[in-house]
Amino acid sequence: MIKYSIRGENLEVTEAIRDYVVSKLEKIEKYFQPEQELDARVNLKVYREKTAKVEVTIPLGSITLRAEDISQDMYGSIDLVTDKIERQIRKNKTKIERKNKSKVATSQLFTDALVEDANVVQPKVVRSKQIDLKPMDLEEALLQMDLLGHDFFIYVDVEDQTTNVLYRREDGEVGLLEVKES
Repeated sequence: MIKYSIRGENLEVTEAIRDYVVSKLEKIEKYFQPEQELDARVNLKVYREKTAKVEVTIPLGSITLRAEDISQDMYGSIDLVTDKIERQIRKNKTKIERKNKSKVATSQLFTDALVEDANVVQPKVVRSKQIDLKPMDLEEALLQMDLLGHDFFIYVDVEDQTTNVLYRREDGEVGLLEVKES
């Protein structure tokens, strides 16, 4: 059973939108054990340019399913995001279960409704590279990323000696991942 948390930004979530989201996401319930309680967080955003962004996040213990889509059509984005989540489940079911064999909660998530798709090509590592992490500040790391023409850059923060990752987001902005020791 999926519990839905649907939130709108710059948009009132009407009953019609809520019903549409639930009806679309209900189709993924068949992939999970009936007694499994899941939380689906859905964010619906509307921007000034009248574009709509739909994000769906479903935490599954040690892993998280997540998909997003941006388009001019809110309902179309909901359809595409649902398809992306379903593809993630179908494509990665075996990997998720193998990775979490000792974690009963996750390995027992999926039903036998999934049949491994033989046509899905699994990505493989085609190149391995070793790098030297150099201490630098954020501005220098941004400059290095731009000069190299990369979509990401790994560096050691000169102030706190932690490993950080800069990455270029789909919207053109830059994100920063700060590694936290657990």
